[in-house]
Amino acid sequence: MANAISVDGVAKGFGNVVALDGVDFEVATGTVFGLLGPNGAGKTTMVRVLATILDPDRGRAEVLGLDVVKQAREVRPLIGLAGQNAAVDANLTGVENLRLIGRLSHLGPRVIKERSGELLERFGLAGAADRTVRTYSGGMRRRLDLAAALVHRPPVLFLDEPTTGLDIQGRSELWEMIRELVAANTTVLLTTQYLEEADRLADRVAVIHGGLVIANDTPAALKARLGGTVTELNFHDEATAIQARDRLARQLDKVERERTLVRLTLAEGARQLMEVLRALDGSGLEPASLTVRDPSLDDVFLALTGRHTETEAASQVTSEVSA
Repeated sequence: MANAISVDGVAKGFGNVVALDGVDFEVATGTVFGLLGPNGAGKTTMVRVLATILDPDRGRAEVLGLDVVKQAREVRPLIGLAGQNAAVDANLTGVENLRLIGRLSHLGPRVIKERSGELLERFGLAGAADRTVRTYSGGMRRRLDLAAALVHRPPVLFLDEPTTGLDIQGRSELWEMIRELVAANTTVLLTTQYLEEADRLADRVAVIHGGLVIANDTPAALKARLGGTVTELNFHDEATAIQARDRLARQLDKVERERTLVRLTLAEGARQLMEVLRALDGSGLEPASLTVRDPSLDDVFLALTGRHTETEAASQVTSEVSA
């Protein structure tokens, strides 16, 4: 399978801040590639380089075999981009925004009319097509921005945290649309803070941290690296959790604590879990609750970067400023 995107040693800095420090990855045609990382890791900078918005300081990136610096003009008609913030014109109506994009993409009047109507219907905006965008809610603007990225049917689509601002139904609908696009051989590069999103959609996932790709594999393979099951023990107070962590660290390699939660990765399943519970009982440390589950991408993310995703670590989603 040919590669739609190739990135080789791409670096980009902003003053004293190094956003990308030699990034390498490839994206096969007709697949979804997930780019994960904490805020400031360089995800958005990478998307902007691929979308010809930023030139890299060094390295090379290609989209459909075209150099994004030397052949930027040829690359632009072949890509669609929906960034973190909706880029639609608040003074135009929904349909006017899409028709404007169609004209800028050099589509014919008939195609523009048909495509605009189709996308407004598909994104649940047909009833608001003739309203100015300034009257739209945040979620509606987000959906319109995504529709705008699809007007010219680009073979390569960059989605930078596309479901931010969408409710559960909106996210599910977008996921289904991405699957349909990929089934029609569209290539999608997706950045997201929702690991469930990457797990469900991505054929491969790269974790970027400190400007470098520190892991690149299928979601299943990344989760399999952790081995075994994940056991979470929740205690009544933080002091008890600290004691439990210290006690279990004597017999286990992978013991992590977050406030009152102690997380273990157990390679031998039930037998090890019984030993853990005996050790806690012998020390008078009784958990308030216990959960056993398979490893998730969030566990992978935590193991690789030492932190959860922003959506797990904080109750709000923040945007990357310089990266």
